[in-house]
Amino acid sequence: MTSRTGILLLVSGPSGSGKTTLCRRLSDEDEAHYSISCTTRPPREGEVDGRDYHFLDRDDFQARIKAGEFLEHAEVHGNHYGTLKSEVLDFVSKGRDVVMDIDVQGADQVRSCCDSAIEAALIDLFVMPPSETELRARLTGRGTDAEDVIALRMKNALEEMEHWPKYSYRLLSATREEDYLNFKSLILAERLRVARLK
Repeated sequence: MTSRTGILLLVSGPSGSGKTTLCRRLSDEDEAHYSISCTTRPPREGEVDGRDYHFLDRDDFQARIKAGEFLEHAEVHGNHYGTLKSEVLDFVSKGRDVVMDIDVQGADQVRSCCDSAIEAALIDLFVMPPSETELRARLTGRGTDAEDVIALRMKNALEEMEHWPKYSYRLLSATREEDYLNFKSLILAERLRVARLK
């Protein structure tokens, strides 16, 4: 029986685009391992260490950078975020797909990674909100952020959206179900790619 190498599905998009929901659902259906990022930001209400993020203090984060443990890391909204190499390579090498919810800075770092296993596994997708009006509605609908935070997220979102042409695929968000159907179709198609077969 033919086996294959794992896919690294790198997913970016602004806050409110729905990218995290898509990544979580793919993982919840056991279609892929969800790569849990590290962050120095404090947990939001209901977030759990090791499930939502690995919450690290700044000193621990810096020590891991020096030790070369990160595949990528960046500062976003005044906090540090990063992906541990172990969150990706251990799975991809065994034929397990990994999905990464990652900002555009981190995506650039992953794309420039010289590791042949990462290069072979990588596909990237940008999830685009349908409009600025809808994006603002999604950001305010959470009810978790103050107006100044929402304004900052809108500004950052518009800047992030200028990066979509760097990606191999773009998903223009519609309904949750339509988005997920398109999202899952992408990974199913990539599993058929001859170059991934061993």
